[in-house]
Amino acid sequence: MSAVEKKPYGSWASPLAASQIAAGVIKVGQPQWDGDDLYWLEGRPLEGGRNVIVRRSGAGKIEDMIHAPFNARTRVHEYGGGDYLVVDGTIYFSNFADQQIYVSRAGSLPTYLAGNDRTRFADYNFDRTRKRLFCVMETHGDTEHDVKNSIVSINEKGEITTLAEGCDFYASPRVSPDGRFLTYMQWNHPNMPWDECELHLAELDDDGHASIVERIAGGGELSVSSPQWDDNGTLYFVSEETGFWNLYKIDAEYLTGSPTKDLYSKALPVLSEKREHGLPAWVFGMSTYAPLKDGNVLLAANDRGTWELLLLEKDGGGGHKPLRIKAPYTSFAYVKAGGKQASMCAGSPETFNALVSFDLKDHTFTVERKTTEMQVEKKYVSKPQTIEFETAGGKTAFAFFYPPKNEDFEAPAGELPPLIVFSHGGPTGQTSNDLRLSIQYWTSRGFAIVDVNYGGSTGFGREYRERLKRNWGIVDMQDCENAARYLANRGLVDKERMAIAGGSAGGYTTLCALTFGNVFRAGASHFGVSDLEALALDTHKFESRYLDRLVGDYPGEKHIYTERSPIHHTDKLSCPIIFLQGTEDKVVPPSQSEAMVKALEAKKLPVSYVLFEGEQHGFRQAKNIARALEAELYFYSRVFDFALGNPVEPVEIINEDALKKVAGTR
Repeated sequence: MSAVEKKPYGSWASPLAASQIAAGVIKVGQPQWDGDDLYWLEGRPLEGGRNVIVRRSGAGKIEDMIHAPFNARTRVHEYGGGDYLVVDGTIYFSNFADQQIYVSRAGSLPTYLAGNDRTRFADYNFDRTRKRLFCVMETHGDTEHDVKNSIVSINEKGEITTLAEGCDFYASPRVSPDGRFLTYMQWNHPNMPWDECELHLAELDDDGHASIVERIAGGGELSVSSPQWDDNGTLYFVSEETGFWNLYKIDAEYLTGSPTKDLYSKALPVLSEKREHGLPAWVFGMSTYAPLKDGNVLLAANDRGTWELLLLEKDGGGGHKPLRIKAPYTSFAYVKAGGKQASMCAGSPETFNALVSFDLKDHTFTVERKTTEMQVEKKYVSKPQTIEFETAGGKTAFAFFYPPKNEDFEAPAGELPPLIVFSHGGPTGQTSNDLRLSIQYWTSRGFAIVDVNYGGSTGFGREYRERLKRNWGIVDMQDCENAARYLANRGLVDKERMAIAGGSAGGYTTLCALTFGNVFRAGASHFGVSDLEALALDTHKFESRYLDRLVGDYPGEKHIYTERSPIHHTDKLSCPIIFLQGTEDKVVPPSQSEAMVKALEAKKLPVSYVLFEGEQHGFRQAKNIARALEAELYFYSRVFDFALGNPVEPVEIINEDALKKVAGTR
């Protein structure tokens, strides 16, 4: 047994190299069943982030179903999702390069089906009765903000029929098993789908045109999501009438013969509890439950960031009784059911997220596709601790704390580890506790990490989510600061070496904390927002009114946008920041980062700017993912003045000679 080496925190040598993490971790998602065949989408960093449709046949053979240069990825709402559909071996998908629909039959080379240079498509569903493809279509006009969304159907010749239009946004077109009904979601500015959204039901005539349309759920400051039909014609969906996203249904009996009017009143909760059964609809095609052929339902439920899997068994009286499934996982997503099996993406504090199947009879799990083949010894794995801490107004907020972990090293007596506070994106997002190399990269080098589910996060009910209403840049910042204070006050981290990092909305929280707060000594903004007004004026349609609820009406309350924008208060900055940005980011354009870099440079503060050519909102290429990790590590090593245990390529630090001057000034 090798001796434990004594080295300062941050200087520990780790077996987890950034290049291995970036190249070895793929993204898996959007599983679908086609008979006994299981399909999924695989994002591969080593192929420039290309999304590949993969099939595991019923006989167990695994093969790619589309090959380069095809890339199954849509840009509807810019965030995409719902990129493909499989029906009886025929694959329909959005091709990233031109955003048009392609079709591959029986493994043939994909051929163009529908669309033009102004259209994008997502969230596919198939009407077997009429042999038509239903989906969301996004049509772009002459200007960046001239964008229209609609529900359309497409026949085998590629001819497009519009079924619903006039609202700002649509999602989840789903045709009933008998082909008689179409249900879909719709919402309008300034709402996001988790603020207020309506579920509509339309009757379809013989040609597939929508006739009678009725709102059946949502609206009036309520959100709905994820509608699905079971084989018997019962309609399920997620609604938040209880204050939490819970599973509801409208029984098939109300939809047979002449449908009962006022179906809104016929919706009943399948399971009512103070846990979340849904997710915010940032992307299309998500599912946290699956109706089964026997009338039962498989459901994932979220309690403060930790998930469990339930089987809702019919109780004989029209209701369901929850049965907890014993599972080695604590996070579940993309729950889908086939005939004998279900599939989902699942992970835990000890296992990397993976695509797994679940035997509906034996209740056993099988890993279908790992997200990484890396084997990490337990002596390098930091397990998360769920913490609750007091924050502003005497309220409670939540986070996962990861202490340093590397049994090859120990720190000198009396030394406390540096801390990085992770601020997730969204801000209407959430963080989970499954094993992530992007966290273990830091903890195995001697850093502590706290991953914060600040007020505004989902998974805690609407009241918790709405803490951020008109308070973005305040509540989230305070919660991140108070998480750090909580750990420092308990002697778990070094209060003089605390940093904050986040991407997108999390980058905004990061910049707010570094501008308006006094807790952190450094930070890393990954494509973060610095100018709220610029974001309101220069972003895509989906989020163009998002700030109305988070900040205030624009331009009527422009002064609030100025007050909360770090770019207008650079005089308050006094610590080093590294910015990481993609050149093709349409959500948060490079200009947002560049304005802050220039301000810091002018103030003679240490600053780094790493620009990644061709990357959009988030990094998908392996070399860029690795470079971002190493650049941030190098930056912290210079700010906090420790030697690196593993050599990395240096990053340019403007005003580097000022590092000693700013150390300890906050």
